[in-house]
Amino acid sequence: MVFVGKAQEKCTVYRTERRRNPRTGRSYAWIVKSAALVNQYYFYCVDRDFGPFFLKFCSYFPYNAKLCLNGHEYVKRQLEQLAIAYESLDNGILSCKHPERLQSLCNGLSAEKIDALLRKWLARLPHPFSGRDRQAGYRYDLSILQIELSLTQVLDRPVTGRIFFEEVIRENLDIGRPKQVQLIFDRWVTRSTPGLFRTRVITDGVVPSLHVDYKGTRIKQYHKEGRALRTETTINNAEDFYVGKRLHNLPALRCIGFRANRRLLEVEKITHDCILAEETFQQINRPRQVASQRASALRFGDPQVQALWSALLVFTWLPTGFSNRNLRDHFAFLLGRTLQELGRGQMTYQLRRLRLHGIIERIPQSHRYRVTDTGLRIALFFTRTYARILRPVLPKHYPKYRALIAPCAVASINFNRRSIYASMPQDLLPKI
Repeated sequence: MVFVGKAQEKCTVYRTERRRNPRTGRSYAWIVKSAALVNQYYFYCVDRDFGPFFLKFCSYFPYNAKLCLNGHEYVKRQLEQLAIAYESLDNGILSCKHPERLQSLCNGLSAEKIDALLRKWLARLPHPFSGRDRQAGYRYDLSILQIELSLTQVLDRPVTGRIFFEEVIRENLDIGRPKQVQLIFDRWVTRSTPGLFRTRVITDGVVPSLHVDYKGTRIKQYHKEGRALRTETTINNAEDFYVGKRLHNLPALRCIGFRANRRLLEVEKITHDCILAEETFQQINRPRQVASQRASALRFGDPQVQALWSALLVFTWLPTGFSNRNLRDHFAFLLGRTLQELGRGQMTYQLRRLRLHGIIERIPQSHRYRVTDTGLRIALFFTRTYARILRPVLPKHYPKYRALIAPCAVASINFNRRSIYASMPQDLLPKI
């Protein structure tokens, strides 16, 4: 026992009130749910197997209790008992002599062990249920109020890791949108799905963190202690995933949380790791012969090719792929042309050379296509290199060779009931 504390906190309680039967006029007692400020008793302890934890008891009916423990502290105690050398990283592990054994210990934290910890300390600590109450069948039963599941990836070059994480934040500001969130949690998101779908970047000092919300669940990602990339999924309501709150549902919730962590990292890995080898770059920029079919080159500086890459990125995550018409809609818009000006045959030509270059593949027994892993890397590399390096950097170094601005007609695009004016001469700009 380390510390015992008492504090008044607002919590949910059950009170009795007197009601009257409208037919007989007789009064009777009725239990109602309400809130009240009552005493809470905290017991901070250190367990031989679980390390530091605390138990909190409410002094008012129905005498709720809360058990809070840290799985990392449990693992540290187990490593010490097995005499396995390790290096701590706050509430994580930086390094371990036997990482496979460490992972097995993490997987071994079961519902049965947590329940045994509670029973062990209930036998030692004073709590609202007396021995007579327990004999009558009144006892505590564990349910999961909140569970935090983390994945810590230690970086061998911390400075490079910080640069990587800042790029991750920059490129994934839309990760909180419904279409992205449903990929991370493998759940359909509709208009009736409750909760705020947003991405927040919160800076604590100089350390930024990325936050994604889904119903009552939050994913937090940050650069921990300057040494590791930490991804944490906190589930505040197990019923958001149609899983019960009882402790025996711990394996199902662990599976959901760890999958969410890895899906988020998978999306970020694909979007960030798009560097191409020199040979691959040259192959794309040259014509290609596949059997008796010949595909023209996808020139890096060709505006049509750049528009093609940008259009392909729209259909990256569609499980059913895309059709000729789907790609033609976006391709024509990026070229500033109408569907009538861009015929179906022209789009078929573009699909054919993308397929022969290995950028896309046809879904069997259908007229739909999907982007290959290689195609995704190529599209990301070409679009980002062109948009982030060539366009912004070249005008700074060669100001004399900037494009001349020619007079053009007024163009307006309706967006959210507002009008955005683009590519218009100075004398035609509206006065605001």
